[in-house]
Amino acid sequence: MTERYPNGGAPEIADLGFARLDLQRAARTGDPEVVFGTGKTPEQIVAALRALHHAHPDNAVLATRLSDEAIAHCRTELPDADVDEVARVAILGEPGTPRGRVAVVGAGTADLPVIRECAATVRVFGSEPDVIVDVGVAGLHRLLAQRDRIDTANVVVAVAGMEAALPSVLGGLVGAPLIAVPTSIGYGWHMEGLTAWLATINSCAPGVVTVNVDNGFGAGVAAARIARATA
Repeated sequence: MTERYPNGGAPEIADLGFARLDLQRAARTGDPEVVFGTGKTPEQIVAALRALHHAHPDNAVLATRLSDEAIAHCRTELPDADVDEVARVAILGEPGTPRGRVAVVGAGTADLPVIRECAATVRVFGSEPDVIVDVGVAGLHRLLAQRDRIDTANVVVAVAGMEAALPSVLGGLVGAPLIAVPTSIGYGWHMEGLTAWLATINSCAPGVVTVNVDNGFGAGVAAARIARATA
């Protein structure tokens, strides 16, 4: 069932029984609603993606945090979807022409699920991701070798676990808006990413802003919107 505005205007809500999809979000914010896969069955995820794609045929729509079963079901039921098993996302539809570029800079290979979730989100939300991986501060020369790519981006996202030093180092090297994504990667008493989060939120480098632990999606949304506005 689809609910409409009192004046009979455009559909506002698609009621699927298990979810009430916000069909006006794109009109309000410029971006369609995203399906959060955790807690939903594979069938519900596919149904939600289909409904959002039907409402926004000219936009790509995104589902995140997919289980193995949901990934397999999306591959079977949505053969045109772009499914990323590492990022655990599915994209249905084609993103428009990107505006601006976001450097998604990752400290280590272990951070790839968050890095790729962020990059996929940036693409769906209308900007161009430039993924630069395995440039953590344990080998600082690897990061410095990528300075030209990073310096020319409209926005930089720095993804790091352990002690999460990468965002602070980048904060002293670049002048673009910089979003830190602490991850739950580390040895010993790492407290599931709390150590990294505390490091990024207490960065001594000015201009570093921080999202929650492992929140590549949130960082990707913010970065793409900034890049679109500043490109």
